[in-house]
Amino acid sequence: MATALSLTDEPQAIRNFSGLDWALLLSALLLTGIGVVTVASATAEMPINFLPRQALWVGIGLVLMVVIAAVNYRTLVDLALPAYLGGLGLLVFVLIAGQVGGGARSWIGVGSLGGQPGEVAKLTTALLLARYLSSVNKRHLEIKHIAIAVGIVLVPMVLLALQPDLGSAAMFVPMLAGMLLVAGLRLRFLVIATLVVAAAGAGLWTFGMQDYQRERVYTFINPAADPLGAGYQVQQSKIAVGSGQLTGKGYRQGTQSQLRFLPARHTDFIFAVLAEEWGFLGVMLVLGLYAVFLINALRVALRARERAAVLLVVGTVSLVAFHVLYNTGMVVGFLPITGIPIPFLSYGGSFMLLNFMITGLVLGIDVRRYANA
Repeated sequence: MATALSLTDEPQAIRNFSGLDWALLLSALLLTGIGVVTVASATAEMPINFLPRQALWVGIGLVLMVVIAAVNYRTLVDLALPAYLGGLGLLVFVLIAGQVGGGARSWIGVGSLGGQPGEVAKLTTALLLARYLSSVNKRHLEIKHIAIAVGIVLVPMVLLALQPDLGSAAMFVPMLAGMLLVAGLRLRFLVIATLVVAAAGAGLWTFGMQDYQRERVYTFINPAADPLGAGYQVQQSKIAVGSGQLTGKGYRQGTQSQLRFLPARHTDFIFAVLAEEWGFLGVMLVLGLYAVFLINALRVALRARERAAVLLVVGTVSLVAFHVLYNTGMVVGFLPITGIPIPFLSYGGSFMLLNFMITGLVLGIDVRRYANA
């Protein structure tokens, strides 16, 4: 692993904000602003005002982003193991004393104040993976290296599946896949991994999924079979998205959200609210901002001078990208419904903080490319 920067190098790296990826930062801030405005609209007819809470989470997230960007990412990588173990400890605590919400015991807190440790575990797992894979000085990974990397990811995935929160557990897979590919995964191992995942999926369907989770898959295949029951949510979401047409119905003018037809409209299905109010043009604007964020993050990976930095960016950006892809596919009926929020837009504290921490980590890595390692 690379040595840490000297005391004289680190301030120089921090001062060089002319090299900061402003497009990445601005796209994240614009998406957040759109999210806050859309949350205000989606919750306008609710008895609880979610806007101040979301604004509070955004404020905390901005502070965390600055702090993480200011901390040398090498320090974070060096602390990866205790951070990872701490994340696992929180997941175990959730299973013992966590609060139940949305059918899963995934929440720690008192009343409405708290968070989901699963989001913390995503970042700590990425840090440990980057630390381990960057220490493998080989062009191609061997089976033992892949097995250790899979083991690192499998532990939090199992703990999340026990909650049960299969949606969050599945989000570790693209992160692992992206980091393994960058670290040097051979093609034949990728084929084997695909077969193993397929076999694991069959086993999960048979032994690991509860009835309501299988029902979501059946609903995805044929939502019209039960339009007032299991298929209600996806049907209402598709109506909201389609009714927006080209320019949308206007802010707070969407019938599906304002008349409360659309469930989970401020969290997992906030993208449907945006589509109804701002139409195809609004959707393309938001997707364009996501593209700017992801493309510029990948450019940071290409510019990075250390293996650990490249792995960290690829892993965390893969996580963000898959959240975007799955959530948008879910709201238009292309994918089964799970509790997968969309970055920077969905209401929620833990996930919002994760988005900002990832942004700060990527920005911090980018700034330090000018420092002498």
